[in-house]
Amino acid sequence: MNHKHSLKLAIFGATFYFCCGLPALQQAQAQVAPPPVEEFFKARVLNSAQLSPDGTSVAILVSGSDERVMLAVIDVASNAHKILEHFSNLDIANVHWVNNRRLVFQVTDKKTGVGDVRSGPGLYAIDIDGSNYRELIERFYSMERKISRQLAPNHFFIDVDHRENSDDVFIVESNGNDLNPTRNFLRLNTKTGLTQRIDTPKNSKGFLVDKAGQVRIANASDKNITTIFYRDPKTDHWRKLIEFDPLTDDGFSPEFIGPDGRLFVTSHRGQDTASMYEYDLENNKLLPTPIITLKGYDFEGYFAYSAIKNKVTGLRYETDAWATLWFDEDWKKLQARIDAQLPDTINTISGAEFADSKTVLVRAFSDIYPGIYLLFNTETGKFSPLGESLPNIDRKKMSHMDMVRYKARDGLEIPAYLTLPKGSSGKNLPMIVMVHGGPYVRGGHWGWDPEVQFLASRGYAVLQPEFRGSEGYGTKLYRAGWKQWGLAMQDDITDGTRWAIQQGYADPKRICIAGASYGGYATLMGLIKEPDLYQCGISWVGVSDINLLYDVTWSDMSDDWAKYGMPTLIGDQVKDAEQLKATSPIEQAARLKKPLILAYGGADVRVPLVHGTKFYDKVKAHNPNVEWIVYGEEGHGWTLKKNNVDFWTRVEKFLDQNIGKQ
Repeated sequence: MNHKHSLKLAIFGATFYFCCGLPALQQAQAQVAPPPVEEFFKARVLNSAQLSPDGTSVAILVSGSDERVMLAVIDVASNAHKILEHFSNLDIANVHWVNNRRLVFQVTDKKTGVGDVRSGPGLYAIDIDGSNYRELIERFYSMERKISRQLAPNHFFIDVDHRENSDDVFIVESNGNDLNPTRNFLRLNTKTGLTQRIDTPKNSKGFLVDKAGQVRIANASDKNITTIFYRDPKTDHWRKLIEFDPLTDDGFSPEFIGPDGRLFVTSHRGQDTASMYEYDLENNKLLPTPIITLKGYDFEGYFAYSAIKNKVTGLRYETDAWATLWFDEDWKKLQARIDAQLPDTINTISGAEFADSKTVLVRAFSDIYPGIYLLFNTETGKFSPLGESLPNIDRKKMSHMDMVRYKARDGLEIPAYLTLPKGSSGKNLPMIVMVHGGPYVRGGHWGWDPEVQFLASRGYAVLQPEFRGSEGYGTKLYRAGWKQWGLAMQDDITDGTRWAIQQGYADPKRICIAGASYGGYATLMGLIKEPDLYQCGISWVGVSDINLLYDVTWSDMSDDWAKYGMPTLIGDQVKDAEQLKATSPIEQAARLKKPLILAYGGADVRVPLVHGTKFYDKVKAHNPNVEWIVYGEEGHGWTLKKNNVDFWTRVEKFLDQNIGKQ
């Protein structure tokens, strides 16, 4: 077959890109002008693909010509396509196979900002031939009496039943208030709408369902204490496995129950990084030897399994990038076979749950490639591409992302991602120091990032430091960031910037600091503390006053987080009052003299608009170079394409004026 040609087909009003073999699609010669900003923030064409439990069908979420995400099913044998649902005013948010013939899905509206959303995701069920359609959970509260059974919008999908011929799914009923909800766990029949309440321990917040369709694990939380319960099949009663304070105690987190009933958990077990262990349910203890330990990284990932083989077959995990550890030799060989044909991408493969199918679903992606979904026939060795996520992205114009590590001033090793613009010398570049939000999360992930790639396409190097307090790299790095807002956490960012200068990557006179949420806070503090290091700053949805995190009553932070989490991780509002004041940008706004973009969402309940208005009122009196932006319908970040295009167009102009190419 000729792999040099691609066939562009319009199917159901959606544009798919099909090729006759490998997905190494031929691109036009690189042009001088970078891709327009719109290309980086378009909605994905092919959002997801899922193989049915018997491997005969694929459910896809794909954008139509109206840019609405619709649900379609492809018959693997005939390649016949059928649209199951396409709303004119809504998008399909996700889809799940209930069994070989039935699906459930939820909805959203990607053209409406979160401030204008007045409904829930609902839940709908449909057979693959379009029959037996049923609305299971309403999106809007209604006072009208329903003839058919429909649940109120305070019910949410959790998981499918996992039995081959079951029509059931699991949902959670959320009561109480948004900050302190109570939850009831229910089994819901997608054909009849009938529900059955499942007995769970008090204050249960999370659940694990085994592959026999039984709820086996409940994660209960009360104040600062987490308790893990197990429903023993021998007695059918819940028993306590462990009780601990997740901030101070070395407990564990349940991750997966295999088809043979084995429980797998992650735990530090006295080590710096968290590993995956099997938990001995008979003797209530962790088995001594970890299943996998990742040097320098906490385990983050998920299992692959086979109901046919009744065992776990593999384990997907993330270090600097994603990889798979296969326990099953057949899958190990298949992975090697596919990787040999697709050598430039990470290839995530999955098969049918309840059948020994010759069809395998492949998602191939990289740091310069948003990705493609393909079917692979294990008998013929041929690929059948389903479609690309963003077919207009030219990989030849994208820039590679690499993991680096540098030493902070106290000797602590700091991981970071570094992206150098394609076609550059890699030296003496204008640079953006991009600070992640959270801050107690992992910030960077190896893959195609629209914001990073947009900046790199404009000629900017991008450094993304995983400063102390970041999760995913071990307890030492994480705990070193406690109560260090504006202090050692900020120093790590400064030290990373100076490291990039010393390595020759960054021009010391053309560096800008940027970030959202905590990253916005760090941007403001960076400009205040290091006025000679940064020439400008871009802060969006940023914290300007730490005390406002406690005082703003319309924030979405829970009472338990404010009472137990924030005093430990950020600082006690009473005991650490002097420090919180000294490290709040609003108290030092007069010191911020460099050009600044200051942007907020009018409907943000994580960092409410008052953070921005109060800071802007203070800083503008001393700094005429502040660009003030408010997107009234947006929340904690930009979800609408029009606002992303507007914001990053402003950013491009701002950067060109302050640190652009000389």
